[in-house]
Amino acid sequence: MDSFGGALGGGDPKTQIMRQVQQEAAMQNARMLVEKLNEHCFDRCVPKPGASLSKGEEGCFTACMEKYMSAWNTVSKTYVARIQKESQSGAALSNSF
Repeated sequence: MDSFGGALGGGDPKTQIMRQVQQEAAMQNARMLVEKLNEHCFDRCVPKPGASLSKGEEGCFTACMEKYMSAWNTVSKTYVARIQKESQSGAALSNSF
């Protein structure tokens, strides 16, 4: 057994590397979501930053985050479905040759 197999749970090295890259991409996407969410919603809901948020600012920020995350989830699901569909049709084309 190689050191890759032990570290990433078995399987061939190419698959392990692909999984690791996918996990790193997912983490980067999550970081980007939080960064954009904070940037967009804070700018929109807190026109004059102070020592604390008012109740109105808190409510605006919460609603903005929920909307932003809902939109992000919709786009992500659509994107994943499209990628899966394209990979399946690509695999079908490969098998036909």
